[in-house]
Amino acid sequence: MWGNKSKRGANVDIQTLVGPGTQVTGDIEFAGGCHVDGEVVGNIRATGATPATLSISEAGRVEGCVSAAFIVLNGTVQGDVRAAERVELGATAKVVGNVHYRLIEMAIGAEINGKLVHESDQPALLEHDASATRSSRPDTVGTIAGVAKDA
Repeated sequence: MWGNKSKRGANVDIQTLVGPGTQVTGDIEFAGGCHVDGEVVGNIRATGATPATLSISEAGRVEGCVSAAFIVLNGTVQGDVRAAERVELGATAKVVGNVHYRLIEMAIGAEINGKLVHESDQPALLEHDASATRSSRPDTVGTIAGVAKDA
């Protein structure tokens, strides 16, 4: 729908549309689905109790941060991208900023000029695993990718 070729985004009900040739200056808050074919100078943020989807087409451009549960990006974002659930970067996607994600799909050709930051839903479990690794090998100074350096 609306030029979105994503399999997962095909059933999204788009309630907010920034059409081609349109420029919005200021922040946008939306619920449900939002599609950007034009230009937004400001932040775009999903609100509401239900997970929202933001899609930005090849012609879409955002100068600001974007945040939603599901993000399908084929255009350009100059700012951080925060997907609470999933981000899909198409072949023409360009991000100048960090990408925060729980699950990511990236096509060949997608460009990120920033950091990929995985948002884990169980950070305490990761800390527990790291301490278990240290206690099981008390004779090591450090472990990098399974290679131990003895003290």
